[in-house]
Amino acid sequence: MNRTWMTLILSLAALAALGLFTALVSAEDAPAPAPAEKAPAYVGSKACKTCHIGEKKGSMWEIWLESAHAKSMASLNAEKGEDKDPKCLKCHTTGYGAGGYGTEGLDAALATPEGLGAVGCESCHGPGSEYKAMKVMKDRNAAVAAGMWLPDEATCTKCHNEESPTFKGFNFEEMLPKIVHRIPSVEPATPSGEGK
Repeated sequence: MNRTWMTLILSLAALAALGLFTALVSAEDAPAPAPAEKAPAYVGSKACKTCHIGEKKGSMWEIWLESAHAKSMASLNAEKGEDKDPKCLKCHTTGYGAGGYGTEGLDAALATPEGLGAVGCESCHGPGSEYKAMKVMKDRNAAVAAGMWLPDEATCTKCHNEESPTFKGFNFEEMLPKIVHRIPSVEPATPSGEGK
C-alpha cells in the first residue's frame, strides 16, 4: 500500500474516532429522557367512598348509591346477553374498553358496583388513580391537572344518545339536578357537583 493511501485511511479512522468520542460526550451531557407519563387507571368507586361519604361531605356516596347509575347493570337483560355485550357495557359500567378492562377481566370488574360494575364516579370524573389521593383532591386545580374530568353535557351524551336502544331524548338541564352532588359549603352547583 502506498504512503498516501495509508495516511488517508489513518486520517479517516482518526476522524471517525473523534466523531464517536464527540457523540459519547454529548450523550453524557444531554438530559435523560423524561419518564413516560403514567396513564391514569380506573380504581373503582369504592376508592372515592372514604372521602365522599356522610352528611358533611354532601352525602355524595349515598346519592350515588341511590341513583340509577349505581344500578345500571340491573337494567341489562342477562337472558339476551346484554350483560356481556360490549355495546351495552361501554355505558353501563365504568372504564369498559377505555383502559379499565375489556373482555379479559370482565367478570372481576363486574363483581361489584363499588368497583367498575356500574356507572360509577370515574364514568363522569375520569380514571382516578392519579387524583384520588386526599392531598390532590383538596386542590381542585391539582385534581384536574392529575386527570380529573369536570363533566359537562358532552360527558353525559357519550351514553345518553341515539345509540342506546332505550333512548327517548336527553335534557341535560332537567337531568342534572337528579345527580348533582357537592360539598354543602361550596357554591354554586356545577355540573360535576363539586364546586370549589
